[in-house]
Amino acid sequence: MSHLARTARVAGQVALGAALLAAGTSHLTTKREEFQAQVPSWFPADPDAVVLVSGVAELALGAALVGTWKQPARGWVGAAAAAFFVAIFPGNVAQLVERKDGFGLDTDTKRAVRLVFQPALVGWALAATDARRALTR
Repeated sequence: MSHLARTARVAGQVALGAALLAAGTSHLTTKREEFQAQVPSWFPADPDAVVLVSGVAELALGAALVGTWKQPARGWVGAAAAAFFVAIFPGNVAQLVERKDGFGLDTDTKRAVRLVFQPALVGWALAATDARRALTR
């Protein structure tokens, strides 16, 4: 792997970790109520509890991404982050279907456009940590 590719992976992993740390912090503080808009009405748990648990999960994943550099652990962390993004996707779909406002997503178009970014997060987590190579060893 070239030096440039390695640097890009490291930068991507750190950036994703930082984004998850910021999101997790906001789950527990300033954006707690807005995150509740993403909890599907059919989900059998208190929306605030879901936001708190998912915030803690984001903090843990963010810290792991920032602090884990050796394979295969790095790949496992990336796979866990990707799985987390898949697991919360129904909340993003519910926000669109149930027409819940949050984070400035106050139209169906804005909520629909946001759905496109979830697969990108999955790909980011897998690529930045070289998860595929680590997990197929």
